[in-house]
Amino acid sequence: MLNVYIADDEVWITLGLKKLLEKLNMDVYIVGTANNGLTAREEIAMFKPDVVFTDIRMPGLSGLDLLQDIPDVSPESKVVLISGYAEFEYAREAIKYHAFDYLLKPIKEEDLKRVMDAVVDKMGEEEEESTETVAPQTYDKTIDNVISEIREHYMEDISLTSLASKYNISMGRLSEMIKENLKVNFSDYIASLRIQRAKELLRDESLSIQEIAEIVGYNDYFYFTKVFKKVEGISPSKYRKEM
Repeated sequence: MLNVYIADDEVWITLGLKKLLEKLNMDVYIVGTANNGLTAREEIAMFKPDVVFTDIRMPGLSGLDLLQDIPDVSPESKVVLISGYAEFEYAREAIKYHAFDYLLKPIKEEDLKRVMDAVVDKMGEEEEESTETVAPQTYDKTIDNVISEIREHYMEDISLTSLASKYNISMGRLSEMIKENLKVNFSDYIASLRIQRAKELLRDESLSIQEIAEIVGYNDYFYFTKVFKKVEGISPSKYRKEM
């Protein structure tokens, strides 16, 4: 599970970010939030989150000040700056220092997904550097079992965290193994399997698109439509009409 901390003095940004994180196919737990930099620094030191999202402009302690303090209080945390268009160049400049990445307001789902995938990949690299290399035969057996389980349970609530726990491997390392073998990341692979199954079900006109979305693992109809359109280039309703 990825532990996330959000520091932003705008409540709607915090709530919006939480909702977007919930839509991603990865286990994320919000360990805390703050509307000012001073509280954020204290709680980040206590919780040691994997990822910190912080606005550049905050009362008490700015996001850039917080950025400079985090390596001392939580050195493993990956800091993602949130900035308005006016601070865009400022945020990009901060990447040269300790910032892992930045997001521009309003935060887009695809940008957040890109950042979170990068965080998981980075954690996998760090895990690999700090541990001995897995024996080839063990590696092959593990990844074969994981991929088989994904293909069997992709329409269920399956996650990297649950798989990593079951096979006694870090989430970052498992993500890296999946990407190495399938050439796509975990969430994109799940999406491709679900949309392929959805295309088959769309041939059955007795099923509504809402029912199909739920069958393949999406409780949110609008999110299902968005993913379908991203994968196929057209909406599920249009796909059904064109068959």
